[in-house]
Amino acid sequence: MNNYSQVKYKITQQEQLDSLINLWKSNKEKIVFTNGCFDIIHQGHIDYLAKASNLGTKLIIGVNTDRSVSAIKGEHRPIQDEYSRQVILAAMQFVDAVILFDDDTPINLISKIIPSVLVKGSDYNAKDIVGYDVVINNGGSVETIDFLEGFSTSGIERKIIESN
Repeated sequence: MNNYSQVKYKITQQEQLDSLINLWKSNKEKIVFTNGCFDIIHQGHIDYLAKASNLGTKLIIGVNTDRSVSAIKGEHRPIQDEYSRQVILAAMQFVDAVILFDDDTPINLISKIIPSVLVKGSDYNAKDIVGYDVVINNGGSVETIDFLEGFSTSGIERKIIESN
């Protein structure tokens, strides 16, 4: 399998993800899940995702669809389409699977995956993170990771607008 095929293989649909999860759980892998828009990937995203991957052996990323990004961030977003965002994330060596979700929250995805570790940024209180109860009630943990200061998609967007 060539490198690009390996990247595309990590972009999963629900049926494929179900099979991967069953395989990984039977192999006693520690599955980590996080989610987000990941519109313009920057150093802060890389740092956050690398730290998340260190909390287990498999990292799954739930990516908001274009429709849900627009609903959350406004009509001017996303800047990059959902497939491009998935490819960029899947190209990271420490990412094992990337899946889209179109719901307001990733609760349905979290309930299907039941990860060992649920991760969000430290701008969240762990108990307020969507899926907290599902993960804790199944013996997992919910972790928050500090963001790398000075890096944000909104900041990059502002800088681009101001430079024009």
